[in-house]
Amino acid sequence: MNTPPDQYGVVGHPVSHSLSPFIHGLFARQTKQNLVYRLHDVSPDKFRSHVLEFFARGGKGLNVTVPHKLAAAELANDLSPRAERAGAVNTLALRDEHRIFGDNTDGAGLIQDLKANLKVAIANRRVLIIGAGGATRGVLAPLLQQKPKAVVIANRTAARARDLVDDFGDLGALSHCGFSELPGDAFDLIINATSAGLNSEVPAISAAVIGAGTVCYDMTYGKGSTPFVRWAQEHGCSRAEQGIGMLVEQAAESFLLWRGMRPDTAPVLAAIERQRSISAS
Repeated sequence: MNTPPDQYGVVGHPVSHSLSPFIHGLFARQTKQNLVYRLHDVSPDKFRSHVLEFFARGGKGLNVTVPHKLAAAELANDLSPRAERAGAVNTLALRDEHRIFGDNTDGAGLIQDLKANLKVAIANRRVLIIGAGGATRGVLAPLLQQKPKAVVIANRTAARARDLVDDFGDLGALSHCGFSELPGDAFDLIINATSAGLNSEVPAISAAVIGAGTVCYDMTYGKGSTPFVRWAQEHGCSRAEQGIGMLVEQAAESFLLWRGMRPDTAPVLAAIERQRSISAS
Protein backbone atom coordinates (compact mmCIF):
# COMPACT_ATOMS: atom_id res chain seq x y z
CA MET A 1 0.00 0.00 0.00
CA ASN A 2 1.43 3.37 -1.03
CA THR A 3 2.04 5.92 1.71
CA PRO A 4 0.09 9.15 1.04
CA PRO A 5 2.31 12.19 0.44
CA ASP A 6 2.92 14.71 3.20
CA GLN A 7 0.97 17.95 2.75
CA TYR A 8 2.69 21.35 2.41
CA GLY A 9 1.79 24.66 0.83
CA VAL A 10 2.00 28.43 0.75
CA VAL A 11 -0.69 30.68 2.23
CA GLY A 12 -1.13 34.27 1.08
CA HIS A 13 -3.54 36.73 -0.54
CA PRO A 14 -3.09 36.95 -3.49
CA VAL A 15 -1.02 33.85 -4.15
CA SER A 16 -1.88 32.66 -7.67
CA HIS A 17 1.36 34.12 -9.05
CA SER A 18 3.55 32.08 -6.68
CA LEU A 19 6.36 29.90 -8.02
CA SER A 20 6.59 28.03 -4.71
CA PRO A 21 4.73 24.86 -5.85
CA PHE A 22 7.10 24.57 -8.83
CA ILE A 23 10.15 25.12 -6.62
CA HIS A 24 9.17 22.64 -3.92
CA GLY A 25 8.14 20.11 -6.56
CA LEU A 26 11.69 20.25 -7.95
CA PHE A 27 13.13 20.05 -4.42
CA ALA A 28 11.00 16.95 -3.69
CA ARG A 29 12.12 15.17 -6.87
CA GLN A 30 15.76 16.10 -6.28
CA THR A 31 15.72 14.74 -2.71
CA LYS A 32 13.23 11.90 -3.36
CA GLN A 33 10.76 13.18 -0.77
CA ASN A 34 7.10 12.08 -0.86
CA LEU A 35 5.17 15.34 -0.58
CA VAL A 36 2.70 17.62 -2.31
CA TYR A 37 2.74 21.43 -2.15
CA ARG A 38 -0.32 23.54 -2.91
CA LEU A 39 -1.47 27.15 -3.03
CA HIS A 40 -3.78 28.47 -0.30
CA ASP A 41 -5.35 31.84 -1.17
CA VAL A 42 -6.73 32.99 2.18
CA SER A 43 -8.01 36.43 3.20
CA PRO A 44 -6.72 37.91 6.49
CA ASP A 45 -9.98 37.30 8.35
CA LYS A 46 -9.79 33.57 7.60
CA PHE A 47 -6.04 33.08 8.04
CA ARG A 48 -6.01 31.71 11.59
CA SER A 49 -8.87 29.25 11.14
CA HIS A 50 -7.52 28.03 7.79
CA VAL A 51 -4.04 27.36 9.14
CA LEU A 52 -5.30 25.58 12.25
CA GLU A 53 -7.59 23.41 10.12
CA PHE A 54 -4.72 22.61 7.72
CA PHE A 55 -2.59 21.26 10.56
CA ALA A 56 -5.52 19.53 12.26
CA ARG A 57 -6.07 17.56 9.04
CA GLY A 58 -2.49 16.33 9.05
CA GLY A 59 -0.67 19.08 7.15
CA LYS A 60 3.06 19.22 7.85
CA GLY A 61 4.15 22.73 6.92
CA LEU A 62 3.24 26.04 5.32
CA ASN A 63 5.12 28.93 3.82
CA VAL A 64 3.52 32.28 4.63
CA THR A 65 3.54 35.29 2.33
CA VAL A 66 1.85 38.70 2.02
CA PRO A 67 -0.10 39.79 4.04
CA HIS A 68 0.06 37.14 6.76
CA LYS A 69 3.63 37.16 8.14
CA LEU A 70 2.84 39.14 11.28
CA ALA A 71 -0.32 37.11 11.93
CA ALA A 72 1.69 33.90 11.54
CA ALA A 73 4.07 35.02 14.29
CA GLU A 74 1.10 35.53 16.61
CA LEU A 75 -0.40 32.14 15.71
CA ALA A 76 2.72 30.01 16.25
CA ASN A 77 3.13 28.30 19.63
CA ASP A 78 6.92 28.51 19.45
CA LEU A 79 9.29 30.74 17.46
CA SER A 80 12.86 30.34 16.29
CA PRO A 81 15.24 33.03 17.57
CA ARG A 82 15.31 34.74 14.16
CA ALA A 83 11.50 34.71 13.89
CA GLU A 84 11.19 36.02 17.44
CA ARG A 85 13.61 38.83 16.64
CA ALA A 86 11.76 39.66 13.42
CA GLY A 87 8.28 39.44 14.90
CA ALA A 88 7.30 37.93 11.55
CA VAL A 89 7.07 34.34 10.28
CA ASN A 90 7.28 32.95 6.76
CA THR A 91 7.51 29.24 7.62
CA LEU A 92 5.24 27.15 9.84
CA ALA A 93 5.89 23.54 10.81
CA LEU A 94 3.94 21.07 12.92
CA ARG A 95 5.90 19.86 15.92
CA ASP A 96 4.90 17.12 18.40
CA GLU A 97 1.46 16.78 16.74
CA HIS A 98 0.00 19.67 18.70
CA ARG A 99 2.39 22.65 18.53
CA ILE A 100 3.04 24.91 15.56
CA PHE A 101 6.61 26.15 15.16
CA GLY A 102 7.31 29.45 13.39
CA ASP A 103 10.54 30.38 11.62
CA ASN A 104 11.65 33.16 9.30
CA THR A 105 13.90 32.16 6.41
CA ASP A 106 13.50 35.39 4.42
CA GLY A 107 16.66 37.05 5.70
CA ALA A 108 18.81 34.00 5.06
CA GLY A 109 17.33 33.74 1.56
CA LEU A 110 17.96 37.40 0.76
CA ILE A 111 21.57 37.39 1.95
CA GLN A 112 22.34 34.14 0.13
CA ASP A 113 20.90 35.52 -3.11
CA LEU A 114 22.63 38.90 -2.86
CA LYS A 115 26.04 37.60 -1.84
CA ALA A 116 26.36 34.12 -3.36
CA ASN A 117 24.16 34.30 -6.45
CA LEU A 118 24.37 37.96 -7.49
CA LYS A 119 27.78 38.85 -5.97
CA VAL A 120 26.42 42.09 -4.48
CA ALA A 121 28.51 43.64 -1.70
CA ILE A 122 26.70 44.72 1.46
CA ALA A 123 29.48 45.43 3.94
CA ASN A 124 30.27 49.15 4.31
CA ARG A 125 27.56 50.09 1.78
CA ARG A 126 24.66 52.54 2.16
CA VAL A 127 21.41 50.62 1.94
CA LEU A 128 17.84 51.86 1.47
CA ILE A 129 14.91 49.60 2.32
CA ILE A 130 11.53 50.69 0.99
CA GLY A 131 8.67 49.54 3.19
CA ALA A 132 8.28 48.73 6.88
CA GLY A 133 6.04 45.67 6.92
CA GLY A 134 6.59 42.00 7.67
CA ALA A 135 8.95 41.53 4.72
CA THR A 136 11.32 44.18 6.09
CA ARG A 137 11.10 42.76 9.61
CA GLY A 138 12.19 39.38 8.30
CA VAL A 139 15.39 40.62 6.65
CA LEU A 140 16.60 43.49 8.86
CA ALA A 141 18.63 41.50 11.40
CA PRO A 142 20.49 39.35 8.81
CA LEU A 143 21.10 42.45 6.69
CA LEU A 144 22.53 44.45 9.60
CA GLN A 145 24.75 41.49 10.51
CA GLN A 146 26.52 42.05 7.16
CA LYS A 147 27.83 45.38 8.56
CA PRO A 148 26.53 47.89 6.02
CA LYS A 149 27.71 51.48 6.51
CA ALA A 150 24.12 52.64 7.07
CA VAL A 151 20.57 51.39 6.51
CA VAL A 152 17.66 53.76 5.96
CA ILE A 153 14.07 52.48 6.13
CA ALA A 154 11.65 54.62 4.13
CA ASN A 155 7.94 54.08 4.47
CA ARG A 156 4.79 55.89 3.39
CA THR A 157 3.95 56.17 7.09
CA ALA A 158 7.17 57.27 8.82
CA ALA A 159 5.97 56.20 12.28
CA ARG A 160 5.86 52.57 11.20
CA ALA A 161 9.46 52.79 10.00
CA ARG A 162 10.44 54.38 13.32
CA ASP A 163 9.06 51.32 15.12
CA LEU A 164 11.56 49.17 13.24
CA VAL A 165 14.42 51.48 14.19
CA ASP A 166 13.34 51.12 17.82
CA ASP A 167 13.28 47.31 17.50
CA PHE A 168 16.47 46.78 15.48
CA GLY A 169 18.60 49.88 16.09
CA ASP A 170 20.86 48.01 18.49
CA LEU A 171 22.20 45.93 15.58
CA GLY A 172 23.72 48.72 13.49
CA ALA A 173 23.43 52.17 11.94
CA LEU A 174 19.70 52.30 11.27
CA SER A 175 17.47 55.31 10.57
CA HIS A 176 14.03 56.00 9.13
CA CYS A 177 12.04 58.55 7.13
CA GLY A 178 8.87 59.02 5.13
CA PHE A 179 8.97 58.79 1.35
CA SER A 180 8.97 62.58 0.98
CA GLU A 181 11.86 62.97 3.45
CA LEU A 182 14.37 60.75 1.67
CA PRO A 183 17.84 62.30 1.27
CA GLY A 184 18.66 63.45 -2.23
CA ASP A 185 21.86 61.44 -2.66
CA ALA A 186 22.23 57.99 -4.19
CA PHE A 187 22.41 54.71 -2.26
CA ASP A 188 24.63 51.74 -3.05
CA LEU A 189 21.83 49.20 -2.64
CA ILE A 190 18.05 49.76 -2.71
CA ILE A 191 15.73 46.96 -1.63
CA ASN A 192 12.02 47.21 -2.38
CA ALA A 193 10.25 45.32 0.41
CA THR A 194 6.75 46.58 -0.43
CA SER A 195 4.06 44.62 -2.24
CA ALA A 196 3.24 47.57 -4.54
CA GLY A 197 4.29 45.55 -7.58
CA LEU A 198 1.44 43.09 -7.00
CA ASN A 199 -0.85 46.02 -7.86
CA SER A 200 1.36 47.11 -10.80
CA GLU A 201 2.56 50.11 -8.79
CA VAL A 202 5.91 51.60 -7.74
CA PRO A 203 6.57 53.11 -4.29
CA ALA A 204 6.29 56.92 -4.41
CA ILE A 205 9.95 57.74 -3.88
CA SER A 206 12.25 60.19 -5.66
CA ALA A 207 14.55 58.83 -8.36
CA ALA A 208 17.34 60.88 -6.75
CA VAL A 209 18.13 57.85 -4.59
CA ILE A 210 19.43 56.06 -7.71
CA GLY A 211 22.93 56.68 -9.04
CA ALA A 212 25.02 55.10 -11.77
CA GLY A 213 26.45 52.61 -9.27
CA THR A 214 23.20 51.73 -7.48
CA VAL A 215 22.03 48.12 -7.34
CA CYS A 216 18.24 47.81 -7.05
CA TYR A 217 16.56 44.67 -5.76
CA ASP A 218 12.85 43.92 -5.69
CA MET A 219 11.87 41.30 -3.11
CA THR A 220 8.77 40.51 -5.18
CA TYR A 221 8.84 39.00 -8.65
CA GLY A 222 6.69 38.69 -11.74
CA LYS A 223 6.45 36.84 -15.05
CA GLY A 224 8.46 39.66 -16.61
CA SER A 225 10.25 42.60 -15.04
CA THR A 226 8.44 44.03 -12.04
CA PRO A 227 7.29 47.68 -12.07
CA PHE A 228 10.06 48.55 -9.57
CA VAL A 229 12.75 46.88 -11.70
CA ARG A 230 11.56 48.76 -14.80
CA TRP A 231 11.44 52.04 -12.86
CA ALA A 232 14.98 51.50 -11.52
CA GLN A 233 16.34 50.70 -14.98
CA GLU A 234 14.65 53.75 -16.50
CA HIS A 235 16.41 55.94 -13.92
CA GLY A 236 19.91 54.68 -14.60
CA CYS A 237 20.78 52.12 -11.92
CA SER A 238 23.76 49.86 -12.54
CA ARG A 239 21.61 46.70 -12.26
CA ALA A 240 18.12 45.77 -11.16
CA GLU A 241 17.14 42.31 -9.96
CA GLN A 242 13.93 40.76 -8.72
CA GLY A 243 13.54 38.36 -5.84
CA ILE A 244 13.35 34.99 -7.57
CA GLY A 245 16.71 33.96 -6.14
CA MET A 246 15.59 35.01 -2.67
CA LEU A 247 12.40 32.98 -3.14
CA VAL A 248 14.37 29.86 -4.04
CA GLU A 249 16.95 30.29 -1.27
CA GLN A 250 14.38 30.92 1.47
CA ALA A 251 12.40 27.95 0.17
CA ALA A 252 15.47 25.75 0.55
CA GLU A 253 15.80 26.91 4.16
CA SER A 254 12.12 26.06 4.74
CA PHE A 255 12.63 22.64 3.14
CA LEU A 256 15.56 22.04 5.49
CA LEU A 257 13.34 22.80 8.47
CA TRP A 258 10.58 20.51 7.23
CA ARG A 259 12.56 17.57 5.82
CA GLY A 260 15.99 17.76 7.46
CA MET A 261 17.91 18.34 4.22
CA ARG A 262 18.77 21.43 2.17
CA PRO A 263 18.31 20.95 -1.58
CA ASP A 264 20.73 22.25 -4.20
CA THR A 265 19.27 25.54 -5.41
CA ALA A 266 21.39 25.98 -8.56
CA PRO A 267 19.42 23.57 -10.80
CA VAL A 268 16.14 25.03 -9.57
CA LEU A 269 17.24 28.58 -10.39
CA ALA A 270 18.35 27.35 -13.82
CA ALA A 271 14.99 25.65 -14.41
CA ILE A 272 13.09 28.83 -13.51
CA GLU A 273 15.31 30.86 -15.84
CA ARG A 274 14.62 28.43 -18.69
CA GLN A 275 10.88 28.58 -18.01
CA ARG A 276 10.92 32.39 -17.96
CA SER A 277 12.91 32.53 -21.21
CA ILE A 278 10.35 30.31 -22.92
CA SER A 279 7.47 32.41 -21.61
CA ALA A 280 9.14 35.62 -22.83
CA SER A 281 9.81 34.26 -26.34
